[in-house]
Amino acid sequence: MGKRKIVIALGGNAILSNDASAQAQQQALEKTAEYLVKFIENGDDLVISHGNGPQVGNLWLQQIAINSPKNPAMPLDTCVAMTQGSIGYWMQNALTRALEKRNLDKSVVSLITQVIVDETDPAFRNPSKPIGPFLSGAEAEIEMERTKAVFKEDAGRGWRKVVPSPKPISIKEHKVINQLVENGIIPITVGGGGIPVVKRGKELKGIEAVIDKDFASQKLAELIQADLLIILTGVNNVYVNFNKPNQKQLNQVSVEEMKTYITENQFAAGSMLPKVEAAIAFVENAKKGKAIITSLENIEQVLTEGAGTIITK
Repeated sequence: MGKRKIVIALGGNAILSNDASAQAQQQALEKTAEYLVKFIENGDDLVISHGNGPQVGNLWLQQIAINSPKNPAMPLDTCVAMTQGSIGYWMQNALTRALEKRNLDKSVVSLITQVIVDETDPAFRNPSKPIGPFLSGAEAEIEMERTKAVFKEDAGRGWRKVVPSPKPISIKEHKVINQLVENGIIPITVGGGGIPVVKRGKELKGIEAVIDKDFASQKLAELIQADLLIILTGVNNVYVNFNKPNQKQLNQVSVEEMKTYITENQFAAGSMLPKVEAAIAFVENAKKGKAIITSLENIEQVLTEGAGTIITK
């Protein structure tokens, strides 16, 4: 298999399980790195992006809990930057150790990334992006009353805080990211979808929002002309009629087929839908690119058997 430029998007839940401690997240990333290093062994150039939904939500709650005139809470865009730094630091160290174990001479770097959004995006009028931990309905009511934040039920798994999730227009550092890749360096970037910024005159200003990491990864893959976008989730394949007697696994599928499934409301808005939409957008805008949606544990099969849900033109 020839050398490819691959953007691989890790979900925030692949980093954090039930234990939100730094130690537990670092241990999870050690396992993640063992999967990702297989791409390097395969000769591919890798760009790693990651989610931060649970992490940035937990950090934001910590900020609100200690908010005072002498120690004011940090705004959400800054919390995104903080989690970019912490997760990138953990991921960078874990992947470096995995590379050294195999005597692979590659450098890894974490890059704080700003993602440009449109201040008039309708998402700002309809908060929809879930962040933070899952709560019961009763717990969510208490938090809504206490913080005035908006909470919504998330795909039958509980209630989560929701914030605006505007679509990315561009990525400020995409040229730097591409230069790193071309020089054989593995960048960890657009963490948590990137820091949301808007253009005001000649300046970029942070804004209270969270960008979906799948759309940010898609935009990055498009801008650096990646050959492949891999979006990781909790299942090996995308399904239609999910968890029903007539459930169907999707393997090789076209953009038009996936669009038809979207019109049939086959994919949950809070989970699989943005992954499918991001994959479609990349395939439509890439010259020869394709997208794969699969699980982290299925990576070896992706490399050897072409597994996962593969979306092509």
